[in-house]
Parts: sequence; structure tokens; C-alpha cells
Amino acid sequence: MMRLAKIGIAAVATCLWMASLATAGAPAKKFTEVIKDKEGKEHKFDMVLIPKGSFKMGSPAGEEERKDHEGPQHTVKIKPFYMCTTEATYTLFMAFYDDVHQGKRDCGLQDPMTEAKEARKKVDAITGPTPIYGDITNGWGEEDRPVLMCSWFQAMVFCKWLSKKTGKTYRLPTEAEWEYACRAGTTTTYFFGDDPDQLEDYAWYEDNSDDMTQQIAQKKPNPWGLYDMYGNVCEWVQDFYAPDTYAANAKNNPITCPAGPDKGKVHVARGGAWDSAPEDLRSASRNFEQDWWRAEDPQEPKSRWWLPKLGIIGFRVVCEMPGK
Repeated sequence: MMRLAKIGIAAVATCLWMASLATAGAPAKKFTEVIKDKEGKEHKFDMVLIPKGSFKMGSPAGEEERKDHEGPQHTVKIKPFYMCTTEATYTLFMAFYDDVHQGKRDCGLQDPMTEAKEARKKVDAITGPTPIYGDITNGWGEEDRPVLMCSWFQAMVFCKWLSKKTGKTYRLPTEAEWEYACRAGTTTTYFFGDDPDQLEDYAWYEDNSDDMTQQIAQKKPNPWGLYDMYGNVCEWVQDFYAPDTYAANAKNNPITCPAGPDKGKVHVARGGAWDSAPEDLRSASRNFEQDWWRAEDPQEPKSRWWLPKLGIIGFRVVCEMPGK
């Protein structure tokens, strides 16, 4: 009965949210999500509207430090969605962890395709993460810092939990959505221009981070109100990684809302981290999971939930527009 009541409350909340959008005649430019943890404490985060539009995805051939897998540039059309103004924080993640975590470790999944299919399933049940391995704060502090060491699978399950909690559809952004939101209508190397010397005002990276993450939203946002799109932590996106993704997309130029390859072994992460060099913070820069990311995990097979001691990876959520 309690479970049905919770689902009912989430459904009512979603209906009210959809009604408010319809009444306004246009989507709200911003909304604040509020959830309660198992102790009744409220957790809030802001979601900003990313408008529909099109952009050139990837880097032009003449961009400094450009990598081959950033091209060819191609036109991508994007539907509107909401994106969190900040990276997911430790405190928000712990609300999820305390709600659903398992009491013992599982054996993990080694097959990335099986893992991806399981993470993408739209089912009511939420599989909880295994006990935390080590200190996921890295000793750097908890309040308002981005959560660390979560695998792609864990980030996807977090989004399923958040969707169930709110009655909305939360997920990771696609790679195309991430770059579109990061660029915010710009075509330069960075959303503020081509001069990396200005990064100091917008990002925590190798020159100013003190070799650790920093509290969210301390630097200037991009033109669409998104903080820390460069640096602090790399951010998981939905897509499998492939070096020829853009070449495949370019065959259907323009392409609408691409979601990456249908299969693969590793997933893409965007934005660079606190230890990144300026060239790795460019709007078009692509990163992806590498074998050493799991090197500190002593378990065999490796955990599908945790990337122990990997203090450079986190995530940011998006919320789908009703009916889109």
C-alpha cells in the first residue's frame, strides 16, 4: 500500500508539473526539483531549459589540439530538454544510496552490452548499489562537492531512482545534448571564446584546482546558466564510445538527436576534470572509459557499481520535456 501511495504521489506531481507548463503556454525556463531522503531531509537542485535548435557538433579541422575523433563536424538538431545547472553532488547521491543500497557485494557484470541493456530498462524495481568501496569523497569534503567514483551503470541507475522518486523522466544526457548545452549557441573553442587563459573564470582544472574537486557553482556559468561544464569532474553521458561516431552521423547530415552507437565496450565522458589540461576542456573534447579507471578495484570480476579511488568522474542529469 505504501509503495502504491508513493507512486500515486509522484504521478500527481508530474501531472501538476505538466499542467503548469501547459498553462504558461511555453516551457518554464527553470525549475527547482525537491526530493526527500529516507530521513525526511529535503534535497534541492535547479534544472534549466535547454531550448531546441541545431549546432555544428565536433571541432573544425583547424582547431588547436584537435583530435581525429572530434570530426568531421556535422549538423545536429536537438529537441528541448532540461539540464541540471550543476554536477550531481555527494549529498544528493547519498540520498539515493541510503534509500536502495544492497547489504552485500555482487559479482558484477563484465559484459558492457548486458550492463547497458540492464541500466536502460524502464522497470519499476531499482537495483541498489553494493556497499561503498573506500571513501568516495577522497577526503576532500562532502558538502556541495560533486560525487565521485560512480560507474556509468551506477549513474544510469541513479537516474532511474530519481525518475521514480519524482515521476519525471530523468536520465544522463546524450553526447550530442551535452555538447549542445555546453556550447550554448557558441562556435568557438570554449563557450567564452578561443583564449584558454580565461578558463580561470569558468573552470576548476590543473592550474587552479589544488589537485582536488571544488564546491559546485563557484565559477561563472556558461551562457545558458550551467556551471562547471568544464573541469571539476568528467561527466558521464549515455553514449557508447566509438572513434568513427561522427563520420557515421555525417552520412545523415543533418541528424536529429543522435544517441551514439548501438553497441560498444565503453562509454563517453565529457567536460574534463580538476586535473585536466586546457586542451582537454574544449567544448568538442571527448573522453571515454579506459582500463586504468578500474585498476584500483581488487575484485574479480570488477564491480559494475564503483570505480574505486577514481576521483575524476561524476555525472550531471537531464530531464525530458513532457511529450518530447
